[in-house]
Amino acid sequence: MNIKRIQLIQCKGELNSRAGNYFSGIVLGELPRNILPENYYNRRIDAIIDRDILLTQIGLLCNGYTDFNDVDQYKGDRLFTAAYGIGRLPSEATLRQRLDEMPQEKSHESLRELNLKLLRKRKSEFGRVEAEGLSLVPVDMDVTPMDNSRSNKQGSSLTYKKFAGFSPLLCYIGQEGYMLDCELREGKQHCQKDTPQAIVRVLEQLRYLNLSGQCLIRMDSGNDAAENLDLLKDEYFIIKRNLRKESPEQWLHTARSLGECVESREGKNVYTGVVYHLHPGGDKSRPCVPVAYKVVERLFDRHGQQLLIPEVEVSTFWTNLPCEAPTIVKLYQDHGTSEQFHSELKSDLDIERLPSEKFCVNQIVLLCGMVAFNVLRAIGQGVISLSQYAPKKIKASRLRLKTVLRDVIDSACRIVSHAGRIVLNFGSNCPWFKVYSRLAQVLA
Repeated sequence: MNIKRIQLIQCKGELNSRAGNYFSGIVLGELPRNILPENYYNRRIDAIIDRDILLTQIGLLCNGYTDFNDVDQYKGDRLFTAAYGIGRLPSEATLRQRLDEMPQEKSHESLRELNLKLLRKRKSEFGRVEAEGLSLVPVDMDVTPMDNSRSNKQGSSLTYKKFAGFSPLLCYIGQEGYMLDCELREGKQHCQKDTPQAIVRVLEQLRYLNLSGQCLIRMDSGNDAAENLDLLKDEYFIIKRNLRKESPEQWLHTARSLGECVESREGKNVYTGVVYHLHPGGDKSRPCVPVAYKVVERLFDRHGQQLLIPEVEVSTFWTNLPCEAPTIVKLYQDHGTSEQFHSELKSDLDIERLPSEKFCVNQIVLLCGMVAFNVLRAIGQGVISLSQYAPKKIKASRLRLKTVLRDVIDSACRIVSHAGRIVLNFGSNCPWFKVYSRLAQVLA
């Protein structure tokens, strides 16, 4: 079989390989102009404004780029600047320098406000979990390590995963995993340090969103401090307990006496139940909080060999949900989905290795990444709502961000200027055009 020769030429028409930036711009809309100040400081008249700096960083992250030098490939890209409302595109050096000059508290506050306004527009899309008649919006808070080994970045230190990096606290809302808040932390920082302040901030954000119905806060065992329970007393919560010095055998005795055997086969017994006599932090001056438990007793190993001493695995959870123990255990297991959200942030958006040597700049980059994360999530949910027009079957309830980048953002088009407008020509053989033509209306 002869291979046909293919010739490469450069045409005079303006082509663009990332037409999906148009949809990112629709999701953001006028919010950046209304929320992000033009400048945080007084600047020269000819200087690039601070808003353009932040929008450039958000736009880069919406395209899956983290390094500052990636901005140079967008020189002359009219669609990129028009979609994100960027007046002047900065160079790599300007982007790096100006992010370093951003005032920390003010920039953090405005980026969080931008993210909240974005989420408020999409709050009707938040997926809920069902809990014996209750329909709750899940809110998952968790720390995840970011590997920044072999670097001298400020704040990078040994994490609990035994590599050098950062340990940011991330918070997601809804079954789809929109990001509600984030906070960059040093790698060595314990997960409970500064968490009460983060909980207060998250609760304020939830009040601002003004959701219909109640939320369910879920956290891991590193955050089972009594102070956290006090802050969450007016919300439904499930927080995994740290057993510390408690005996698994004693919990097995309790489970056999008071619990229910929900699963039993040769070599394995599973008990669940709820006890009401435990005090947070072991402080008997505090009121008791219900504890749901799941106790697994294994009599045989995985090879079928009978064990002389049974293996006992215990999981316990602080909770105020008025539900049966199996429901509580299942709802906490669903908390594990947040690990997939971490993966999308760190791998799909390539934010794991943060670009700056300075901690303060990386915090701003992470906050910009939160906005980009939610922009792409909104596009993905819009595509799912139009799945009947897609060129392939879409059975998922949530599209991974890398799928959004591949199928929407990285779509090719020809740019035509007509009557003072920019027209995107996707061509006659674009398989996704039926979705694209309707997506703008869904996202607006």
